[in-house]
Order: sequence, then C-alpha cells, then structure tokens
Amino acid sequence: MLEWKKLGNVFNPTLTKPRPWMQAYAQCPFPLVVSDEVLRVYITSRGERDADGQIISYPAYIDLDRKDLKRVVGIAEKPLMPLGPPGSFDEFGITPSSFVRRGAEIYAYYTGWTRMRSVPYTMAIGLAISRDGGDTFEKFNVGPIMAATPSEPYFVSGPIVRVVDGAWHMWYITGKKWLVAGEKRESVYQIAHAVSGDGIVWHRDGHAIIAPRYQDECQVSLAAFRRNDKWQAVFAYRQPTDFRQNSLRAYRLGYASSDDLVTWTRDDSQAGIDVSPDGWDSQMMCYPQVIDLDGRVVLIYCGNEFGREGIGIAELTGWS
Repeated sequence: MLEWKKLGNVFNPTLTKPRPWMQAYAQCPFPLVVSDEVLRVYITSRGERDADGQIISYPAYIDLDRKDLKRVVGIAEKPLMPLGPPGSFDEFGITPSSFVRRGAEIYAYYTGWTRMRSVPYTMAIGLAISRDGGDTFEKFNVGPIMAATPSEPYFVSGPIVRVVDGAWHMWYITGKKWLVAGEKRESVYQIAHAVSGDGIVWHRDGHAIIAPRYQDECQVSLAAFRRNDKWQAVFAYRQPTDFRQNSLRAYRLGYASSDDLVTWTRDDSQAGIDVSPDGWDSQMMCYPQVIDLDGRVVLIYCGNEFGREGIGIAELTGWS
C-alpha cells in the first residue's frame, strides 16, 4: 500500500484573488520543473460568473519554491493562451492538463469547452506549444487534435501525456453517456488510452481501461509513476449523480498498477490516502498528478468543490 504525508493546501485563490480572471479554482494541476529553484504547477482558474451565470476557465500557472513546496514564488500575469474564436472548440474555456518537453519546446495538452443547449457542454482536446520555456503558448491549430468520433460520440477531454522509451502515451477521458438527474444533465466518463508516434496524431479505440466500481462511475486524471519494478497510478473516481452535495458520492482517489502502461489492475485499497477529517479536502480529492522530484515522489491534487480552494500536496513516505 502507498503511504502519503499531506503537506496541506499550498495555494488558495479564493483568499488572495491574485488576478481578475483568477478568483477561484486551481483545477487539473500539472507539475513541471522549470529551473533549479522552481517547480511550476500549471492550473485552470476562473473569474467571477457573468450576467448569465456562466463562467470561463483560463489556463495559468503558479510557481513553487522547489526546496519548500509550500511557498508560492510566482503567479502567471495573464492566461497562457487566448480563448478560441466564435464557433471554435475552445471558445468558452481552456483547461490544460498535461505538459511534455520535446527538445526546446513544451507541448501543452488541454481541454477546450463548448457550450451546448440540451446538455451543458461538449469538449475536445487541443495542443499548444511553448518556445519560451513555458511562459506562453501558441496553439497548434484552431481545431482540436482529438474530438468526438463514431465510436466516441460525446466528448473527449482531460489528456495526460507521457513519453516512455520513445513512445507517446495519452490517458484521456472518454464520454460514455449523459444521464438525467432531476433538472440536471450529468455526464458519464471513464479513462481511456491512446498512443502516438509524434504527440500530434493519436490512435485510440475509446475502451475504458480502469474497471469501474459503480454503475456509470466517472473517472479522471490517471497519474502514473514507476515504483517496485512496475507502473503504479492514482486517479480520481466518483458516483455519477448527487456528488456535489453528498460528499460520500464525491471524488476519491483510487489506485491501479500495470506492467505495460496499457492493461491496468485496480485495487483502491492500495491508494493509501483519503479525505481529511475537516478542512479544504474533507469532502473530496480529485485531479491528482504525481512527480518524481529530487528523490521525492510528490502528489499534487485538488480538494473540495473540484478545486475551488486550490491545490494541496502530499509526499510518498513509503509503500508496502
């Protein structure tokens, strides 16, 4: 079983409100070392709701002191990239979830949001590229690099990309259906796997790779790392309905292991971490990512209300 020590809530935009477009939320955190002194954590943040009650997600980052991860030393002055033009897949929000170095460039994989009528949204996956060390990004194209297909008819989102032995792997979210829950429409989605030779053209079948515990279980953010001569991963899962008010149905962290990054065996009893008795992560834990940092294995995650109060950190202290 993994053993973690929580270090606490390290960034809460609801307290500091550092930018007009960064008033709350630090969702889908992804860590990337940018210097000997700084661990950059890319996030998605939000401003206030508009007159119609709508919100927009903006891509950003916070910089943490690499030697003291509880100390914020920098915050993005502006969003990493602009929203898309009218009618584009990322017109109403950009949620980055993975960053990969490729030579002197950094590839940013993100989710673009489009508002819908019968359901709240649809999503597709975009790519942007930084040539200035990760401060700003230029979109690869106006359109997405992955979108709905005949076998994945609803949406794709949440890409997590890694290059292992020259092969590009993506674990992403594939939409399975929409449920009617009272007056709401709730999406059902699970983690799928794609492969690529260049990080741009991806091959996929849309099959879920993590066996669900519940009917219509929702899954997100597979965070893989290598330990004990095998691949291990934490990810987030929740019940499909009544998860906003009922904390027992909200996101928790699960565990899976693999020998080949393709076939995964689930055993949530090995995750070794759960919600706290009180405080910012007492109702849910979600959007995990893991980084090997200076001999430490560090988990970065969001807490209550899907990351409204920002991100926290835990450190792996052992495994059995």
